[in-house]
Amino acid sequence: MSNPVLFSVVVLIWGSTWLAITFQFGEVDSSLSVAIRFFFAALILLAYCKFKKLSLALPRHIHIKMAGVGLCLYTLDYSLLYQSQQYIISAIVALMSSGMVYINVVLRRVLLKKPIRPEVIVGATFGLIGIGLIFLPEFSKVSANEYIVLGISFALASFFFASLGNVISERILDHGTPVIQMNFWAMSYGVLFLTVSALAGGAEIVIPSNPNYYYSLAYLTVFGSVLAFGAYMQLVKQMGSDKAAYVVLVYPIVALILSTIFEGYTWHTEAFIGVAIVLLGNAIAMGKIAVPFMKKANNE
Repeated sequence: MSNPVLFSVVVLIWGSTWLAITFQFGEVDSSLSVAIRFFFAALILLAYCKFKKLSLALPRHIHIKMAGVGLCLYTLDYSLLYQSQQYIISAIVALMSSGMVYINVVLRRVLLKKPIRPEVIVGATFGLIGIGLIFLPEFSKVSANEYIVLGISFALASFFFASLGNVISERILDHGTPVIQMNFWAMSYGVLFLTVSALAGGAEIVIPSNPNYYYSLAYLTVFGSVLAFGAYMQLVKQMGSDKAAYVVLVYPIVALILSTIFEGYTWHTEAFIGVAIVLLGNAIAMGKIAVPFMKKANNE
């Protein structure tokens, strides 16, 4: 499948999961909800592997790396992100998430010894500016208090571990590991870590009474986990974790469109400009638009 198609699939699905996740809050501990989501996703991947007779046997060193992905990308990323949203508004989270691209670039260079691609840095900078403009009115709601630093710290840690999980995934895929098998094992390890940490933290096992919980769980499992993470990891394999990470700058646009339809979000001039800048940054990051000094840097 081509990169533009994979990118679009991930953006459209993850942009819609922001709305679906809101139905997961309330009765069940958030970490357990994520664990349940990935548990069923892993079951689906297992059934697919058995049906297609795909081997799940992988070397020990790959298992260690996949456990690292499960810990970083599926456990710490989600757990810390949910914690951060208790203290800071989603606008700050969205703006800070754009920093993931920069973290990916650095970690990819340090851990994988792969070159820093100037187009990714330039594109990410445009994306950062665009996201800031989109959520500009929301920042007026921010009130300085002792908890905002805590929330920002949780968010920064979340994005660091997400980036680390991305880079480890790229290393695993560089070894020729199939995407489906890698996702199965990484999610399985993530379920184990999430469940143990949630129960150790005092979370109680509760059977939800709201039918919307189950509807959203089904969507998050099949589309948000199996399909989107499968497409995303294929992107990482084909383009690298630095370029693939740009999805975090584009899917908030889809979330805003859905919020307009279902929650009455009102667009403002800065938001339209911000969307245009994000899309421009995406075109630069993906190499669709060349900037003169980037050509020179690449040639060197």
